[in-house]
Amino acid sequence: MGRTIGLISLKGGVGKTTLSAALAVSLANNFGKKVLLIDANYSAPNLGIHMDIISPSRTIHDVLDGDKISSAIHYRYGVDVIPGNFLYRKAVNPLKLRNRLAYFKRNYDFVILDASPSLNNEVLSTILASDNLFIISTPDYPTLSCSMKAAKLARERNNPIEGIILNKVKGKYDVGLEEIQESTGIPVVAKIKNDKIVNLALHERVPAPLFSKGSAFSKEVMRFAGALVGEKEKRGLFLKIRGKDNKKERVNRAVLRESFYEGMFGKNGR
Repeated sequence: MGRTIGLISLKGGVGKTTLSAALAVSLANNFGKKVLLIDANYSAPNLGIHMDIISPSRTIHDVLDGDKISSAIHYRYGVDVIPGNFLYRKAVNPLKLRNRLAYFKRNYDFVILDASPSLNNEVLSTILASDNLFIISTPDYPTLSCSMKAAKLARERNNPIEGIILNKVKGKYDVGLEEIQESTGIPVVAKIKNDKIVNLALHERVPAPLFSKGSAFSKEVMRFAGALVGEKEKRGLFLKIRGKDNKKERVNRAVLRESFYEGMFGKNGR
């Protein structure tokens, strides 16, 4: 049975779609997983641009309107993708997503949902359809306040947030990781530095983990993806010599790896 991962944020511009595409591609290409990536931002879908799907014949809107899921799948970069259509004229019910995926998700190891940033039924559809939720946030107070709202909404629906992916980290003027975890009560499981390679990759419409495998962005996404599949994180020589690791996000990923992987496959990995 596939695991549905929802990536949410109640504020635009945090890099949620970029990370959704990157995570899906990393799971497929670095770890050999079968992945379905869905644009669940129905009002303003742009996942297709990130995955080089510009004029799709069928989209998630058609699926919610009754078409078969298989008819809307486009294969790109090792991933099955269901893009959106911002020109779709009919009204659709986002809350149908969970039921539409209930049977079909068993064909995949992971289903990744790129959620809407709107506090309405669009983001609720991702919360209800997901087995696990992660918040994408930048390290600033306005975005963190939105992240806390998202966490509250998820808890009210009995689907608490597993972790925060901190994106576009720049430096000393950012809110610190400790303060973020204390204010939200949610562990930070990835800390991604602001990386110009992301814009270059988007310009070429190639997800960053394929455009530049060695970039800081791609490496941290791969570490997070590795935690989801139960891959033990490799430590550099310096950390091996010291014998300990003070990076909170790395420690949090180790906890996530154990709880997530055992919850998905059992203690014996089955």
